[in-house]
Amino acid sequence: MKDQAPPGDIPEATAPRRLSTQETAERLGVKPETVYAYVSRGQLDSRRAPGGRGSTFDAAEVDALARRTGRRAPSPASGELVFRTGITLIEDDRCYYRGVDATELAGRYTYEEVAEWLWTGELRPGMRFAAPAEALAAARRAVDALPSHSGSTDRLRGAVVAAATADPLRFDLSREAVLASTRSLIPTLVGALPRVGGAAAADGPSDDADDADEGRDADGGAALARRLWPKLTARPADGPSIAVLNTALVLLIDHDLAASTLAARVAASAHAHPYAVVSAGLGVLEGPLHGAASGLAHRMLAEVLDRGSAVPVVADHLRAGRRVPGLGHRLYVSEDPRARALFALLADVPQAAPALAAARDVVTTTARHAPLHANVDLALAVLSVSSGMAAEAGETVFAVSRTAGWIAHALEEYGERPLRMRPSGRYEGPRPPRPLPTVMDEPPR
Repeated sequence: MKDQAPPGDIPEATAPRRLSTQETAERLGVKPETVYAYVSRGQLDSRRAPGGRGSTFDAAEVDALARRTGRRAPSPASGELVFRTGITLIEDDRCYYRGVDATELAGRYTYEEVAEWLWTGELRPGMRFAAPAEALAAARRAVDALPSHSGSTDRLRGAVVAAATADPLRFDLSREAVLASTRSLIPTLVGALPRVGGAAAADGPSDDADDADEGRDADGGAALARRLWPKLTARPADGPSIAVLNTALVLLIDHDLAASTLAARVAASAHAHPYAVVSAGLGVLEGPLHGAASGLAHRMLAEVLDRGSAVPVVADHLRAGRRVPGLGHRLYVSEDPRARALFALLADVPQAAPALAAARDVVTTTARHAPLHANVDLALAVLSVSSGMAAEAGETVFAVSRTAGWIAHALEEYGERPLRMRPSGRYEGPRPPRPLPTVMDEPPR
């Protein structure tokens, strides 16, 4: 919220006490920069100080914010960590980015435009990210050096480390520097991945320029989605499919405090640079219960198509005591709104019809056993199966997309008290004092 002039009809003697920016920061226990972040989020109102120098804040409003914020220890009764964030709200089976419905954003804007808006609060139509030649060359060399059986997340982790080495100023944690690094890192990650069905592009700025040219087509956008497409499948790109991929990228940018996002915030709390923050997120994302969940759904859908029905496939999962992939989400009572948006777009992709029908068959069949609804992993599986992508393609989309969300959270965390996430362990081992351990005899040779 912009600074407002103080109303002239409030007598000075009865006007509420005003605090300076420094006083407000001290009362909240934050840096002055964070105070202005609260203003931009609408959590504090500010007024110009007399003479037009600096801002002032209502003391009662500041105290109320201090009581609402997470600077106090979380309630032990809840058993949960709670962090203040102005990025994503999940409420009433809807997902909002900074108060705006995420599915509406995905339907109108490209990934780069939404990411930029999420970071800065400014919507810049036509926003495009570009990979620096040196960082891209280093990332491609790192990826090319990996064993042929390496997965996409292995490649992305290698690319992040290599890109970091090409950025000697990566330890500058100012907002402008962090955003500049991220705008270059995301296309570097995409550019470092090998093309499916062909050799990886040679190092050099011209190749990245070619990738960028692929994004400037009749649809007027979705540049990053078009650059990513040939890294996921050898099939030619078409408008409806690119629209699905761009929508998926937008809808996966953030989803509250998911496990990988928590890891990213812990890294940021230690003032790790943005590349290290992304590396922390990638390390957690690879788990089968997080980013890799779409791969499980992909394999299940492929099996349903092969066997002609979801019934035997779902039965096999239940018999083995496994959860059915792509169904249910702890934050939604009904269908995941991200899945609903992607299913609607996939209905306009002719080659997706069989996989889409198979997904519906899975939902209907499982409903006989438990009232579970589709989540975004099932929708990603429909895209990957129908487009001839590998099972891990959904994980790749997830990782590239969520990079922007991790940085959004890192920017918030950089403004908090450093190293605030320091829980205490409850020791349950043997009580001291104990004697030194006995050295084991060497086994006979």
